[in-house]
Amino acid sequence: MFEDIFLRKKAVPEKLDAYGFRKIRNHRKYDTDILNDEFRLEITIGKNSVPDTTLTEIATGEEYGLYKTEAVGTFVGEVRTAVANILQDIADCCYETAVFKAEQSVALIAYVREKYGDELEYLWDKFPDNAVWRRKDNKKWYGALLTVSRRKLGIPSDEIVEIIDLRAAPEVIENLVDNAHFFPGWHMNKKHWYTIILDGTVSVDEICSRVDESYLLAK
Repeated sequence: MFEDIFLRKKAVPEKLDAYGFRKIRNHRKYDTDILNDEFRLEITIGKNSVPDTTLTEIATGEEYGLYKTEAVGTFVGEVRTAVANILQDIADCCYETAVFKAEQSVALIAYVREKYGDELEYLWDKFPDNAVWRRKDNKKWYGALLTVSRRKLGIPSDEIVEIIDLRAAPEVIENLVDNAHFFPGWHMNKKHWYTIILDGTVSVDEICSRVDESYLLAK
C-alpha cells in the first residue's frame, strides 16, 4: 500500500531533515496527528527510501491497521486518503527521481553532476527507465543510462541490469567491443556508440574517463 507514490524515487536526507524527520541510527522518523487529531501517524524511512507507516488511535493507544488492507468503507477510505496525502507531500518535498540504483550508476550520476552540471533527462513517457545526458551548448547526447536484460546484449540471462551508452570514434569501437566488457551500442548507432554494463566489470574510474571522451565527441 502506497508504494506507487515512491516508485522510481529516492529520499534526499537533507530534505527529510528540513521537513522534520529525526535521525535514529540508520533510519529517519517523522510523526504527525491526522483526522482532527484522532490518530498519530508515524513514518519511518530506512535505506531503501520506501516509508513504513504506523497509525495509532490517540484516545486508546491502539494501532489501526485497516488502512493498509483492502478493507472498504467510508471511514477507512478517509483514513487511507489522509495518510496518502501526507506521504505524497513528503514525496514531493523530500524525494528526487531515482530510476537508476546500481552503485556504479549512482557514482556516474554524481560525477556528471559535479563535473558538467548536467542532470539526466527522461525524454520518453513510454520508457521511464531510459534517460540521457546532453551537452548544454548544442543539446547533443553524450551518454545514456538504460535498463535492459542481459539477454538483449547477447548474454544468456534474463537478469535486468543498468547500462551506459557512450560515444567513441568508429575505429576505437571496432577495437574496443569484446562482448564481455564492452558491447555494441544498445539502441544506438553501433558505429558511433558502445555499451558498458554497470555491474563492476569495468571500473568506475575508467567509465568516468570514457564519459569525458564521449562529452568531447558530442561537440
